[in-house]
Amino acid sequence: MFTRSVIFSLLFSGAAAPVAAQTVFVDQGDSWSPSLRAAFYTQDQGSRIMPLAWMEALAQPDGTPFLADGLARYGYLPMPDRDDGAALPVGFTTNEGMGGTAIGMTCAACHTRQIEVRGTAYRIDGGPAIVDFQSFLADLDAAMQAVLDDEATFDAFADKVAGGTGDRAGLRAELETWSLRFHTLIDGSLPDPGWGPVRLDAVSMIFNRLTGLDLGRPEDAYLIPENVMLADAPTRYPFLWNAARQDMTQWPGFAHNGNDLLGLARNLGEVYGVFGEFHPIKKPGLLFNRDYVTNNSANWGGLKALEEWIWDIGAPRWPWGLDAGLVEQGGAIFARPTDQGGCVECHGKRQGAFRSIFHSTWATPILPVGTDERECEILTRTAKTGVLEGAKVPLSSNTLGAEAPAFDLLGASVIGAIIQHAVGFRVTGGLEATGAAAALQKDDKFMAEFDDLRGAFPRSGDGSALETAAEPCKYEARVLDGIWAAAPYLHNGSVPTLRELLTPPDERVADFTPGPAYDLEAVGMAVEQTAFDHVIETTGCDDLSSGNSRCGHDYGTALSDDDKRALLEYLKSI
Repeated sequence: MFTRSVIFSLLFSGAAAPVAAQTVFVDQGDSWSPSLRAAFYTQDQGSRIMPLAWMEALAQPDGTPFLADGLARYGYLPMPDRDDGAALPVGFTTNEGMGGTAIGMTCAACHTRQIEVRGTAYRIDGGPAIVDFQSFLADLDAAMQAVLDDEATFDAFADKVAGGTGDRAGLRAELETWSLRFHTLIDGSLPDPGWGPVRLDAVSMIFNRLTGLDLGRPEDAYLIPENVMLADAPTRYPFLWNAARQDMTQWPGFAHNGNDLLGLARNLGEVYGVFGEFHPIKKPGLLFNRDYVTNNSANWGGLKALEEWIWDIGAPRWPWGLDAGLVEQGGAIFARPTDQGGCVECHGKRQGAFRSIFHSTWATPILPVGTDERECEILTRTAKTGVLEGAKVPLSSNTLGAEAPAFDLLGASVIGAIIQHAVGFRVTGGLEATGAAAALQKDDKFMAEFDDLRGAFPRSGDGSALETAAEPCKYEARVLDGIWAAAPYLHNGSVPTLRELLTPPDERVADFTPGPAYDLEAVGMAVEQTAFDHVIETTGCDDLSSGNSRCGHDYGTALSDDDKRALLEYLKSI
């Protein structure tokens, strides 16, 4: 399995590490403080992978503890001064669930970047994490399989978890149920070749996790295995600075964005995907005829805090020297029309749609740029509805049938939970006050408070992504502040540097090894990497549905070498 070349940088002290002698926290503005950073790294959002005691007792194939290196072998970053005292990396959380303390994940696991230049590590909060999530998932699955397949391994595990007098038979039954569910997800989802570091197919994994593991019958461990499909549309983790300010979001731009309610919908869907506990219950007469909140581990306060903090994360400022003359020249090139090699028409800062009286938004154009289309193709997936068959669709007159678009199931599960959570605070007797809840459904004033959620997900019948797969695939064009810290490029992470992105598609490198070693001149991932040995192999313009095509976005490729150099210098500066 992949190995890390950089062992623990001691992040919050002056002590030296073996390779990266120090960690520099890149300037991300006055609003982003060390205290907010520490909170962002550990804020629980309701994710529960497994009991913490289980992961502490699991072993790697060579017998060393699964957590021995703090998961650094997958690229996760050490955090030795955690308030909860857990020996876990940045972005891994603990909460009370699963009969005790559970381990989970939060935003920072996938959105904290560290790059290396000349022996120094540079930390960029909110940046795309350079982590190998697929290998983490596969190895965790294998480690639990090993416990169940070998009696001696189980005994050693049970000694650590249950002790000499614990209920070993009960423990084995719990492990078998957990493993059945997790292995069903992993075996059906993970592609070969894998996503590689810094990429994952987030949309498919959320669909798989929700429709495959949450909507079945309790006697079937809530599983609907046929809903789990290959997650073969990898995308690069997006950066978080200015993410809350976009008026549209998600790589294909299918979601309205820019206020707290829409942010909650975005983040709750993410929690469902990263192991939140969620099992809706049939309850005729209840609002939407389903209970979306009783069996739901979402940490509502934590989700609210995380969304507020995202507004505070500033774009990282280039920490090395700049050529002021080149920056000025590059700024003029950036401001040119698109047909003259400029960027501003798609990536400039313009007032976006109105979403809130508290924040303005930036316009986020959704455009066809000739890039890989696999991400768009998965948006039309359908799934068996399980426990949601017959459920009323929130903010709609529709009812779910035996099969429905996966987005309809996700939308119902997210929007239903948000509205019912609000009902629990407004109705005497809480959610169980079914008569009052039913009356609220007809209360236009109350339901109007959630109108913005109509744009949180595409829905069947609204003419959006669920019906328009035949049209050219479109992706969001974000404001480019801090883009120097977001390699690899294009939505699917198929181009390692900005310099390479300014190269005609048929001349771009066909494969590269992702990792933290950074190239200051090419602005992106260096050719030589030692942290991982995974190679991302891309396809050309003859295969736009591979998930790995490097084709498209040929803007600026006809600029002169001098103009390209100036444009790169400007992109470093913003």
